[in-house]
Amino acid sequence: MTIDLYVDTSRKGISMAVAGNAPDGARVYEEIVNTEARGEILGESLDTLLKRVGATLDDVKRVMVTLGPGSFSGLRTGVAFCQGLCFSGKRDLYGVTTLQALQCFAGAESAVAAVVIRARTGFWYLRLNGEEKFIETPEVIELLEKACVKTVVADDAALADEALKAVFEKLGASMMRDTGLPLDRWAPLFDSVKPSLIQEANYIQPSYFEKLKA
Repeated sequence: MTIDLYVDTSRKGISMAVAGNAPDGARVYEEIVNTEARGEILGESLDTLLKRVGATLDDVKRVMVTLGPGSFSGLRTGVAFCQGLCFSGKRDLYGVTTLQALQCFAGAESAVAAVVIRARTGFWYLRLNGEEKFIETPEVIELLEKACVKTVVADDAALADEALKAVFEKLGASMMRDTGLPLDRWAPLFDSVKPSLIQEANYIQPSYFEKLKA
């Protein structure tokens, strides 16, 4: 059996999933989402998922982890956990930004979709046309309108914001929540991201985007 592992600790709690093919060729998928959990249950969660699909750690060949932006403690523990799993060289580690991963939820429309999630009051993380920004509401609106975005992946805060809701409706955009979909929708990123054991979490909001521009 060949298993892919997906780990997201960039926001509230942890989300973890395993996906792959069983010996009989059947597709297997299991996930754990715990919004109250902290990093100490990562190992236990992985053991549980592998047991559910009848696999072992040796069956895990690729690991994908979100690098942020997000919670300092969450990212630190999630990235370190995945680096530890891959240190032996038995599996490859792929680091992706949280916004890259969320964009995959748009499916066939992902190449032209925007991602909008809350950073802090009045500020948002925006992924659009392959670029990621940390910007205020008026600039988000301006960029969405300029691009004539038709598909948006958004968190609950963005979906509830009156100014953003107005522009979403104006554009007639198809809306998708940033949670509740299988994490193996991130799988296309395996083909576009280079694996590396060295992955750096992006902790602090402004410096995260300054680093991207460097």
